[in-house]
Amino acid sequence: MISKNARYWIWITLALGYNTDKINKLYELYTDIAEFCLGGEKEWRFCGVLSNGDINKLKSIKKSEADKIMKRCEELGYSIVCIDDSVYPECLRNIYASPAVLYVSGNLPDIDNTLSIGIVGTRRASNYGTHNAYKFGYALSKCGVITVSGGALGVDCASHRGSLAAKGKTVCVLGCGINYNYLPQNKDMRDAITNDGALISEYPPDTPPIGYQFPARNRIIAALSNGVLIIESGIKSGSLITANYALEMGKELFALLGNNSPQNEGSNARIKEGTAIPVTDFMDILSAFDNIYLKDGYKEIDELNFADIEEIPVKGMVYKKPSNNNKADKTAEPEQKPVHKPDVKLKGDLKKVYEFLSAEPVHIDVISNQLFIPVFRVSVALTQLQIMGLVKAEPGRRFVLK
Repeated sequence: MISKNARYWIWITLALGYNTDKINKLYELYTDIAEFCLGGEKEWRFCGVLSNGDINKLKSIKKSEADKIMKRCEELGYSIVCIDDSVYPECLRNIYASPAVLYVSGNLPDIDNTLSIGIVGTRRASNYGTHNAYKFGYALSKCGVITVSGGALGVDCASHRGSLAAKGKTVCVLGCGINYNYLPQNKDMRDAITNDGALISEYPPDTPPIGYQFPARNRIIAALSNGVLIIESGIKSGSLITANYALEMGKELFALLGNNSPQNEGSNARIKEGTAIPVTDFMDILSAFDNIYLKDGYKEIDELNFADIEEIPVKGMVYKKPSNNNKADKTAEPEQKPVHKPDVKLKGDLKKVYEFLSAEPVHIDVISNQLFIPVFRVSVALTQLQIMGLVKAEPGRRFVLK
């Protein structure tokens, strides 16, 4: 399936970019986006949504670029679902910066009318973390719940494997194009997901992974989920970005009780501060959704014993356990590198933002989410730090220490 307005929405995203609320504004203004796209510069200025820079980008990008992407999707057998399609998830329309386009491999389940739980956590999960991620994925799927995660190493792929073993539906939201072979060791898993769920991305099929795309991806995981479960999350883990999005969207947040290791600092902190419900069993999650779960159509759970769940192989999928040799994985999501910082006397937001930044570029939304500081205040702090010569801005609203 390719949306009738796919050409227009793809063209718009090529010009305006991703993770922008201008998509929502255009969707609300136009009953048919073709009116906007074909209206030309006069219409673009009249709508009151776009800056001069946006208009110049629309003028510079040819619609034939969108045609190439559509042709590529046809070759690969991918669907293109746009924000104005009837099958586009309503839960995604109701967030800030809805994706204009979803590229889909497989079949997107009825996410709006089915209980769905996001499962996120560290890529460097312990055996306890991966085993529990698998068990929660398995048990929830056995109960007819849709699981949602990001396909990364560690917790993500363990939860996907659990859902696949239970023959349940799972959705994998990627931070790159679906056809890009990101994390080759998980290719069999991604292929298996398309049989009983969907791989989705807001990026065209061959888009490579770039650091700032992953925090943006996390807003989609949170939006597709009625609740989000954190399993092993360090204090600066990207999974906490998903957790923050979930709280902002009014979703339930759960966290697996863990020990006092660094891998659990972030998730345990959420429990201590009262923003996450502590869980040890899948029933802790289902009981929070009695009004949804107890509707007709869900499976019986009487014979499902969480403690007895063990990993079983999935037909057609070869799982290669990541090595624990602590060598850097070149295909993994980028992490911040330590850097020597001069001793500078700063206070308040300036101090917090400066201490958070490193030698690796970080998106402004990541800074805001990790430090729990509103974006506008982060922006002010970054501007002051740039004036002081301590911070440098890079393309895509990313910032790095000088």
